[in-house]
Amino acid sequence: MDRACSYDRLNGLRICFAVCGSFCTFSRVFDVLERLKAEGAELYPVMSFNAYGISTRFGAAEEHIKRLEAVTGHKVIHTIEDAEPIGPKKMADILLVANCTGNTLAKLANSITDTPVTMAVKSHIRNARPVVLSIATNDALAGSGKNIAALMNYKNYFFVPFKQDDAEKKPTSLMADFELTENAILSALEGRQLQPILA
Repeated sequence: MDRACSYDRLNGLRICFAVCGSFCTFSRVFDVLERLKAEGAELYPVMSFNAYGISTRFGAAEEHIKRLEAVTGHKVIHTIEDAEPIGPKKMADILLVANCTGNTLAKLANSITDTPVTMAVKSHIRNARPVVLSIATNDALAGSGKNIAALMNYKNYFFVPFKQDDAEKKPTSLMADFELTENAILSALEGRQLQPILA
């Protein structure tokens, strides 16, 4: 078990915090955001087009944007052109995709850059800096499985350990154990995947 990490290194750590459109996980995502802020991290928020623009039964888009900006103290990056300088400016020490959907997994695995989040990742990883993926997708053990496997074999990609979130009703669904986010970040900064990867 590789779970006993100190959180000391989060203080002052610059984290690009990217949010995708897995709306049912937003409450967990904001819990992570607030914990990282409380640990002293400097957070730069990025939202995908869907996360930024769609209101659902899990909350209004405007409210999510306001909350992200209030916690981080920074305006949300929500366009491809605004995400592109993240790498050249070396804005972040690490990038966290804090609810990585199957759609985003597929794009990252195939080097498709057509959303603010995928551009943020591409721009950041060009500097050989770590990206941590916190997955939430209903087809992880189906169509998205090959993309997860591919990214596990790509340099500088790491995962928050994950598990089946409802094996009976959603047998192909996986969700990150959001409580392990901080430890996954610290392990990634050392070039290590937090183990066991199956939470």
